[in-house]
Amino acid sequence: MFVLELAYTAPLEAVDAVLEEHVVWLDEQYRQGVFLASGRKNPRDGGVIIAVAGDRARIEEITAEDPFVTAGVCAYRVTEFTATKTAPALEAYRETL
Repeated sequence: MFVLELAYTAPLEAVDAVLEEHVVWLDEQYRQGVFLASGRKNPRDGGVIIAVAGDRARIEEITAEDPFVTAGVCAYRVTEFTATKTAPALEAYRETL
């Protein structure tokens, strides 16, 4: 499992200019079962995504395709972790060490 932290690298006006494309990209990742949750940080200087994928390389490919990245308005910090405990709704994503 991965925590993807987005940090805006441009003014919010530039971020908002590609927001619609970013949302379409998010929707596709949800459709493929990669993203489990996402949202803006407060204050609005980036966002957070919880994701699942086969490996870190796949996550890095996915984040590189984010319209925010291709437009140069955000950078990602990727943290991989082993979800050994989850809420019942996320039981399918539990892992063992």
